[in-house]
Amino acid sequence: MSSLNLDDFSDLIERPDGGVRRDAEERRQRLSVPPGALGRLDELGEWLAAAQSSVPVKPIRHPRVVLFAGDHGVAGAGVSARPAGSAHTLVRAVLAGESPVSVLARGSDVPVRVVDVALDCDPDELPDDVVRHRVRRGSGRIDIEDALGAEEAERAFRAGMAVADEEADAGTDLVVLGDLSVGGTTAAATLIAALCGTDASVVTGRGGRPIDDLAWMRKCAAVRDALRRARPVLGDQLQLLQTVGGADLAAITGFLLQSAVRRTPVILDGVVSAACALVAQRVAFRAPDWWLAGQRSGEPAQAKALDRLAVDPLLDQGVTAGEGTGAMLALPLVRAAASLAAELPVAVAESVPDDPEGAAPDEE
Repeated sequence: MSSLNLDDFSDLIERPDGGVRRDAEERRQRLSVPPGALGRLDELGEWLAAAQSSVPVKPIRHPRVVLFAGDHGVAGAGVSARPAGSAHTLVRAVLAGESPVSVLARGSDVPVRVVDVALDCDPDELPDDVVRHRVRRGSGRIDIEDALGAEEAERAFRAGMAVADEEADAGTDLVVLGDLSVGGTTAAATLIAALCGTDASVVTGRGGRPIDDLAWMRKCAAVRDALRRARPVLGDQLQLLQTVGGADLAAITGFLLQSAVRRTPVILDGVVSAACALVAQRVAFRAPDWWLAGQRSGEPAQAKALDRLAVDPLLDQGVTAGEGTGAMLALPLVRAAASLAAELPVAVAESVPDDPEGAAPDEE
């Protein structure tokens, strides 16, 4: 029997400090720049102050990109533009500094961490620090079989928790979260459709590398069949991840929940992280208060999930690259909000001299 009790997260996760947020709002009213002039940056600064329990807010000094990697067996059904089992090529591009998120992170001096949870390749092909949390090689084909065994699902979930603890202990003050997967958007669409009670066609998008109409129809069919398998286990979130998720999605869910326990803010990327956030919300309803959505990816399932989470994306640039790229694009905006809230001076009230006592009005 599993020793992992997800109900514990509801007790462990608290919202960012509401009293501190009110103090931040009051301080904002006294800054030299008029209230409202900075738009949503004001809201971001106040959110960060509450997350940090600090007024004024502290600058973001130690952000980190964390990417969970895995292959999905459902990619073998022809639902992806990439070959099944090829997510390791995405990982190698990141490690070589040749992917969009690597370029952006390098320009902002932000370290990138890749966590292999279920890549379908020999672990000896990748660095030890990448593969040390691996649970299994690939995941099951969710339209006809479970993605994971029960013990594998728990191991993956705990791996995500362990990574969250490692980042918090290392002093990471903001996580840019993403995934490196092939077939992951199909699993994510299934989770979102199951948790939102919608049909496959409503949530099925075309992925980061757009698929043609025939592949989209195959993807819809895979989501439809996986949904039939998901509905009977909706009441158990770990079993749901075991049935139609995958090791990387289970790990991301564990990471999100443990990051909220450790009071580490997270910027979500695309549909995969949104799906995991939706699962995590079902586990602990206060957890979404610790997350931001980096950008609108255009995937219909992501829009559905973010609407259910009541999280409004920071950017809408039409970026579909995935792999943490959209979340990374939002990081400068969050950093700017922190810097403005921390460094803008408090306005000095203008003094109006009183009339001298007994002074008579000037005579004409």
